[in-house]
Amino acid sequence: MASTVTSRPGYGQLLRTRGVWTFLLPGFAARQPFAMLTISIVLLVQHTTGSYGAAGAAAAVTGVSMAVFAPYSGRLADRYGQRAVLLPGVLVHTLSGLGLTALALTHAPLWAVFAAAVPTGASVPQIGPMVRARWGVRLQGSPLRSTAAAFESVTDELTFVFGPLLATALCTALHPAAGLLTEASLTLLGGLLFAAQKSTQPEVAASEHARVRHASALRVPGVRVLIVTFLGIGSVFGGMQVSLAAFTESIGEPGLNGVLYGVFAAGNMLSGVVCGAVAWKAAPHRRLVVGYAALALTASGLWAAHSVPVLAGLGLLVGMSVAPSLITGYTLVDSLVPAGARTEAFTWLTGAVALGQAAAVTVAGQLEDRFRGGAGFLVPMGGTLLALTTLLALRSHLAAPPRSRTVARGVGHRVPVTVD
Repeated sequence: MASTVTSRPGYGQLLRTRGVWTFLLPGFAARQPFAMLTISIVLLVQHTTGSYGAAGAAAAVTGVSMAVFAPYSGRLADRYGQRAVLLPGVLVHTLSGLGLTALALTHAPLWAVFAAAVPTGASVPQIGPMVRARWGVRLQGSPLRSTAAAFESVTDELTFVFGPLLATALCTALHPAAGLLTEASLTLLGGLLFAAQKSTQPEVAASEHARVRHASALRVPGVRVLIVTFLGIGSVFGGMQVSLAAFTESIGEPGLNGVLYGVFAAGNMLSGVVCGAVAWKAAPHRRLVVGYAALALTASGLWAAHSVPVLAGLGLLVGMSVAPSLITGYTLVDSLVPAGARTEAFTWLTGAVALGQAAAVTVAGQLEDRFRGGAGFLVPMGGTLLALTTLLALRSHLAAPPRSRTVARGVGHRVPVTVD
């Protein structure tokens, strides 16, 4: 899809769009807890069991549950409205998080902790995809859509700067359960405030016939390719969370965990700002290949780092390589998926990150328990290299189809689809 933006797409112009602040502020508050969830579970369960393997497995159950149920949440939001999905979701998530905390603190059997982790992950509110869908409503036909995609990625990464820092500080300075308790409270408050913004949510289908027309976004081949690439990104997030925690504990400085992860997230955020301020001439699918190759290269060096300065420097480079891949992937959704299925498509990608993160924390936790010495950092390397191989083999599926043709076979549109 050709870009019409200038050399300065304009964050200022984007943020002056009428009505956007009504969903941006509560959306930011509601998505903050997601960045706290995995590390809060890891730190709590590791404290109560003494095992990073058990902690990683508990966090993995949460991530897998979110990855499985998130696309259904997105599809329901497309059909029945975001508010109808959010209200019960935030209540279930809050109660489940509190139950998981109580079970861990009372040293309940690990299977019981896992059982509580299932609804905790399944009910994670999909605020990021919902905000992106609201941007789509406000910016139909606007050249600022790619800027909005960059802005959302920066916002996501800003949460990953503050989220792990806040969770780690609460768990180490106050109580191991403080991070998860705060996450549940913020989810409830932010989710309810976001759900209250009814005027900015996308319209639901006017009839049952209109709803049936839209098949799953998963039928779009490009979405499936993006899911694999986002799984690799999830392996970076999950592998680094567990491995950084193990590394800082091994040197007797557990408080540095949040700082090192914050450096990684800060690099991600800063590169995201730059990506959104540049009018790229290369096609998005080509930019994704280049950006992902940089991510795989930098992530491959993490396992060899054995000092705080080197690890911080590499973490910064890895973070700077993540944002371009995330931004470009989300931008490609606009050209590959019809408007009526975009919330679902965004949740597939968000779920893929969560699933990759879940697998990564499990494997990295086992590696750290058995081998120590930064073995968990092999997970980001392996995940990104496998995803890069898939991306290179199937990158042709990411090229935007001609405007005169339907967006994708099997997505239920019988008339040409206008790409916003």
